[in-house]
Amino acid sequence: MSPHHALPDPASDRDIPDHLHEERERAETLRHRLGLSRRSLFAATTGLAAAAAIPLAQPAAAAESGRHRPLIPPGRRGIILYTVRDAITRDPATTTSPTGFRRVLEALSAIGYRQVEFAGYRQHAAAEGGASLETVEGARLLRSWLDAYGLRAQGNHGFIPGSWPLTTADLDRFKQSLEIAGILGLGHMGTGADPTGSAYKADWDVAAEKWNALGAIARDAGIKLYTHNHDAAYAFLLDSGPLDEQGRPTRSSGIRKLEYFFRISDPRLVHFEMDIYWAHVAQYKHRAYTAPDGSTCTDVFDPLRTVRAQEKRFPLFHAKDGASNPAVPNGYDMVPFGTGDIDYRRFFSRLRSPGYHNPMYEQDNASGADPAQSLQLAEVSYRNMAALRG
Repeated sequence: MSPHHALPDPASDRDIPDHLHEERERAETLRHRLGLSRRSLFAATTGLAAAAAIPLAQPAAAAESGRHRPLIPPGRRGIILYTVRDAITRDPATTTSPTGFRRVLEALSAIGYRQVEFAGYRQHAAAEGGASLETVEGARLLRSWLDAYGLRAQGNHGFIPGSWPLTTADLDRFKQSLEIAGILGLGHMGTGADPTGSAYKADWDVAAEKWNALGAIARDAGIKLYTHNHDAAYAFLLDSGPLDEQGRPTRSSGIRKLEYFFRISDPRLVHFEMDIYWAHVAQYKHRAYTAPDGSTCTDVFDPLRTVRAQEKRFPLFHAKDGASNPAVPNGYDMVPFGTGDIDYRRFFSRLRSPGYHNPMYEQDNASGADPAQSLQLAEVSYRNMAALRG
């Protein structure tokens, strides 16, 4: 569906230019698959307001924006399936909306998405294929659906061993995860967690040793290993100053935890998925540190500068939007892509390798009382991804 045109009213067919009839037919197909009215196709409740109030580009504006390149190319527009997890895990007997992997993948393809990122392989037990598809047979079934609907899976938030050194059981499970990733055609495999939740340098040193080893195993399987960030990863590393009673440093040299990890992990083996929302939360929250001499220093985090410093280590992004709200601890409320205050036009237009990255729309709070809401928000967000030009 074009990101620039509202659905025409049937009564005004005579006024529709010929080249828009195909768009209308595609929109009608999508509407029927999602079980929506024409009006509700564009409406998605965020808890604050109806997405019907979200302005979409009008034809005149579309003509103007058409003079500029899309900042997210059509083939790179993706979604992490965590966003629509409610649909995937819902009992098919309880709703007419798409449920389970097959029907949700079909709906996402109809919206226009061409890439997906998995967040595990579980669905409702009554869905086609059964509750868990985390097997070789399940992966082959998933791959058949991806191929049927013109989708490519780019990654998965799955199993990364917690133990180090690796146990035999953890190593075997990790290798099985790589086998499944290969069947699905994943270019990347990773986790939704930071390499470690610790604030201390010694723990990040251990994490780098583990991730370098896992990255080498993944590389031998033809897959890039990646870790996903939350805001805490961009807080300041405790690496200096007086020691506490357990012998741990209490102050910082001013380097952020994940930036230290960039330095000590092997760039050939360890890659990253920046969650751009959480990076902006870090910009809001983690602005000062206590230096070794006890003074307070201010340093405002710049997510774009961090990516530009080593773009090839960021094959994936989470394109999650936020509306500024100083009344909440994170400084932002999660909202559909393109409806918040994060400057995605600036971010994507200033990348040095714009065709390299794979942005995945994510919205943790997309589900709601309406079984179709997360897919409605996926539609709104796709349209805004497509409309983003520079």
